[in-house]
Amino acid sequence: MKAARQDSMKTRSSLLGAAGRVFADKGYHEATIAEISEAAGANIAAVNYHFGDKKTLYREAWRRTFRDSIEAHPPDGGVPANAPAEQRLRGQIRALLERISDEENREFSISHKELASPTGLLEEVMREELEPLRSRIEAVISEILGESVPAKEVRFCALSIMSQCVIPAVITRVERACHGGEHAFWRVDDIEAYAQHVIAFSLAGIEAAGREAKAGRPQPRGRGTYAE
Repeated sequence: MKAARQDSMKTRSSLLGAAGRVFADKGYHEATIAEISEAAGANIAAVNYHFGDKKTLYREAWRRTFRDSIEAHPPDGGVPANAPAEQRLRGQIRALLERISDEENREFSISHKELASPTGLLEEVMREELEPLRSRIEAVISEILGESVPAKEVRFCALSIMSQCVIPAVITRVERACHGGEHAFWRVDDIEAYAQHVIAFSLAGIEAAGREAKAGRPQPRGRGTYAE
């Protein structure tokens, strides 16, 4: 009984690993249960047994790849929880950049393909898994800014940091896929140097945003503004 249960768990794990690779390479629409099963060394019936359908396998494969990437690149960047807020933010930024720039990161590849050809199947699972990371970075930004700064300003600072990290990673992957990246202007190869830039730029921006917010910066209203 124990051996059968272990074999079942091994098959499930193999299917998740194979699905992560296939979905990262082809996206949801082009991937087939048949090729995933073959890559996992399992039969199609095993997919139905463990996951029920392709949609569930897709969601669970993304979750598996996300957790694998988090394990490889812990969100705190190795910075202790009792370190000053600025150091903790540095660790988070470096960890994020290293994680999404890792060519073995299938979670990011699947997410990229989902954006290009949306299925809507990952919305809930991505929200569940990404929410703690969002809360973590907003908490440390709020600590740096101070309690008197509106939550909206904290969110904008977090969005700014995420944009600096995610957009270059997307562009780098696209350029590598299309052109090999040999002369790609937007390609970021020196992750450590870029991380230092994002950290310095972000800390300076947070400091400036905090000063303006505390000084009662007038908030424009009208179409295309951030006023509520």
